[in-house]
Amino acid sequence: MHSLVDRIEQYLKELLKKNNKGVIEIRRTEIARKFQCVPSQINYVLSTRFTLEQGYMVESRRGGGGYVRIIRLKLAGEKEFRKLIDNSLGKMVSQQVGEGLINRLQEEGFLTEREGALMRAVIKRETLLLSLPERDLVRSSILRAMLLTILRDNF
Repeated sequence: MHSLVDRIEQYLKELLKKNNKGVIEIRRTEIARKFQCVPSQINYVLSTRFTLEQGYMVESRRGGGGYVRIIRLKLAGEKEFRKLIDNSLGKMVSQQVGEGLINRLQEEGFLTEREGALMRAVIKRETLLLSLPERDLVRSSILRAMLLTILRDNF
């Protein structure tokens, strides 16, 4: 059984798929009511599963008429792919950010399922048997090298 966070994420992604423009507006309280949870759990899903690295921009307006707007950002080609790599992969990269970037590139068709699985295996903390911050430095370097190789081979 999927966790509550996974179910909320899937629900929101389905709403985005149904909208041709890749934009939805939701109310935290309505989603919380639907999933029988507190609005802070919706905030958690938005802040961890709908990040820029994963290809989303989240805008929020609080108050009586408040809403949350989720915008799916698409990569159009090589320039945007390279820009994403440059913007997402700083000197250090956490496992969560790395996996989010891999998931996004896989969802948009830049990576196959197999490539994504291999990349996730390589950047795991269990694979990189180093202490922080060295682990995040090495992860960034490895991930950048893999993605630039794929960029070179695909474009």
